[in-house]
Amino acid sequence: MDMIAVRLNPGEDLKQSLLGYCIDQTIDAAYILSCVGSLHHAAIRFANKSAGTVFDQPLEIISLQGTLSQHGAHLHIAVSDSAGQVIGGHLMDGSTIYTTAEIVLGMVPNTIFKREIDLLTGYRELTIT
Repeated sequence: MDMIAVRLNPGEDLKQSLLGYCIDQTIDAAYILSCVGSLHHAAIRFANKSAGTVFDQPLEIISLQGTLSQHGAHLHIAVSDSAGQVIGGHLMDGSTIYTTAEIVLGMVPNTIFKREIDLLTGYRELTIT
């Protein structure tokens, strides 16, 4: 298995930076192996909600999971606040790095991850070729 390590810097958008990296490196299929770091702002969409909730405070990244490629991403995040309370959901644009994000991506060879509208769910779901 091939792996790539990426470090994001303060102020970078977590999701958009990962997508941009995949585009720049022409990555067709990857998944998050590990992520540690912190956010200054977090935009998270909770289950079955149409809009995200924004948290404007320092948060530790507890977990980041998902699939991504140059064609799109589906990422879930769990973060904790200064009291240790944990919240999580769908990572949205606008989640900005506070001090760092150290990420290891696993690469899926000979595979392409795309996101296409699924007629059953109405959402852009993963298609694998």
